[in-house]
Amino acid sequence: MATITPLTESARRDVFQRVLTIIDRKFMGPPVDLPALKARHEQAVVGSEMPEAFEQALTNLLKDLGTSHTGCFHEGRPRVAGRVAIAATFAKVETADGMRWVFQDVHPAGVAARAGVRSGDVLLMIDGQDMRPPDAVPFSLGQTYAFTIRRADGATASATMAVPGSREKQRPIVVPDQVVTTSKPRDDVGVVRISMFPGVLGMDVARDISRATAELQCPKLVVDLRGNTGGGIGCLRVMSHLCPDRRGVGYSLGRAAAQKGLTKDRLPSFDRIPSSKWGVIPLAVKFATASRSVAVFTEALGPQAHHGHVAVLVNEHSASAAEMIAGFVSEYRLATLVGTKTAGRLVATSAFTVGHGYRIAIPVAAYYTWQGRNLEGVGVTPDIEEPFSAEAVWHGHDPQLDRALACLS
Repeated sequence: MATITPLTESARRDVFQRVLTIIDRKFMGPPVDLPALKARHEQAVVGSEMPEAFEQALTNLLKDLGTSHTGCFHEGRPRVAGRVAIAATFAKVETADGMRWVFQDVHPAGVAARAGVRSGDVLLMIDGQDMRPPDAVPFSLGQTYAFTIRRADGATASATMAVPGSREKQRPIVVPDQVVTTSKPRDDVGVVRISMFPGVLGMDVARDISRATAELQCPKLVVDLRGNTGGGIGCLRVMSHLCPDRRGVGYSLGRAAAQKGLTKDRLPSFDRIPSSKWGVIPLAVKFATASRSVAVFTEALGPQAHHGHVAVLVNEHSASAAEMIAGFVSEYRLATLVGTKTAGRLVATSAFTVGHGYRIAIPVAAYYTWQGRNLEGVGVTPDIEEPFSAEAVWHGHDPQLDRALACLS
């Protein structure tokens, strides 16, 4: 792990002021009383001599903005949440070992899956330290962690998880080797599971989604977005496979567009994920001055055998771009949503340099469904509610998938 040099009080004050300036100029969210925000956090931020405390004080300041997708990190030691670092989510469950974190969504080809972790495994320790709710430790990229877990049969096991570094310096992220996987629980039903939507334009994941759907050749389809952490506009390909025509999906508004009172019909439209890098050039020209304000439409891919016979699995960890899909499905009634209410974390973010190696991420645009619903802090409630059951998983069952299959019978 890189050693972060403590900043002088003058440098800490400089970073603090830059953070406030960026919030004042760029933040898109609930109104901010900047003097009050400064008064509440100045002493904690400027007075934090050690890097860990300083980073935490800035994180607390950003949390005070009242939105999701805020964060602070140092370039020398980027940290991310577990669902991003190890491609796995956790549920708080009462177990034989007391209240514990239980692995819930373990995505294929992710760090946790490669270490042999399975859904339903109980987390006991990380690096020899007992781990119990509500304690949650963000993972540092490029580090290796020793996990002690308990299997469904009661046996304990060890798992070594090597979290890779990130190629993204501005917004650290870990992308599994494979984010789209398929299965066929029945001859007439195919399951497409998507763990995230990497890439700004999502060309690779869009291609993989279309290929997976075509190769399944099933008249009924389950799209599994449980634990999907979101990402870029590659999610549009899922929505485009749910209807034959061009339909309004939703729109985002940056501060400038919102202040001008722009409506969705006056925004530049995005309705096609390019199939090659050559297709990026005209998009770059078209959206050069859009400032994250854009109206999104499906790609009009034409009729498909599974139309009208689709279930979409979501849960409390389905966030961001996954919620765009859930909102779209809900408004047009194109599929049956099964699972639990989504995370309610849906905003457009950007990362900003604030000096001395530190960066912050804040929302710079708000997203609305085509009917004008803002899902941030609200989420999407499924048509069929079915909670995660660790007990069922321990016995080899997936009640949420079972409900989805039942509704497609």
